[in-house]
Amino acid sequence: MPTISGHLNKMATQLNADDGSKIQYQMCLNDERIDLNPLLGQTIKMNYVGEIHCCHCGRKTNKSFSQGYCYPCFKKLPQCDLCIMSPEKCHYHLGTCRDSSWGDDFCMQDHYVYLANSSALKVGITRGTQLPTRWCDQGATQGLPIFRVRDRLLSGLVETLFKQTLADKTNWRAMLKGNAEAIDLEAIRDALYLEYAEGLSAIELEHGPGAITHLPELETLELEYPVIKFPTKVSSLNFDKTPEIEGKLMGIKGQYLLLDCGVINLRKFTSYHIEFTY
Repeated sequence: MPTISGHLNKMATQLNADDGSKIQYQMCLNDERIDLNPLLGQTIKMNYVGEIHCCHCGRKTNKSFSQGYCYPCFKKLPQCDLCIMSPEKCHYHLGTCRDSSWGDDFCMQDHYVYLANSSALKVGITRGTQLPTRWCDQGATQGLPIFRVRDRLLSGLVETLFKQTLADKTNWRAMLKGNAEAIDLEAIRDALYLEYAEGLSAIELEHGPGAITHLPELETLELEYPVIKFPTKVSSLNFDKTPEIEGKLMGIKGQYLLLDCGVINLRKFTSYHIEFTY
């Protein structure tokens, strides 16, 4: 059984060229990528060797902050700022961005507001370059962009408006127990256009023409995950508590490996140095 050693990054995903809905996963360790779909049904082992190195500066750290950063980088980098998790709090326009050049590239570009079906119906936002990757990372079985907006702040304002009636979080335990029942996202989109017309008009009035573009012509994307069997009981695995994890790979959904001994969110352990045996 080969062993690859390196620092974890989130799993890479892509849609099968022959079947647009089937997701292919790769384990990412430094620059190495290992195809995971062919390992379904086989025993794999992950051994955390006890070291974490910041994904930005490479500094050794005892704890990972914001999925892979050391504490100094967590405190100073714009990608670790509060507005990343709460885009409606983006403060680029106030001139207080931690790094305006990063903000130019990351925040001042088209974003999408979308509906997704992961554990249930939710609303979310992402950059235009991150679809359908964002849905794959969340374990969504359906996704539909409903607005294109001019920048990250606007995406947060629209999402906040919709959060009056829609969830913006995934119930990860429910998501890992199986696929949610299919939803007519296009019908929900059309109803939301009417329900929130006044609020959307107010945002457009404040931010000018072209701030928000409706996308009534887009169709729902259906996504299929490589899973042999979903767990009936979700037991979470943790490298900090169990440095060596070994089990049969029963499936992959979101950023989780589903093993016959439990589930583990690999993205949570970004920058952890592990040995992967398969």
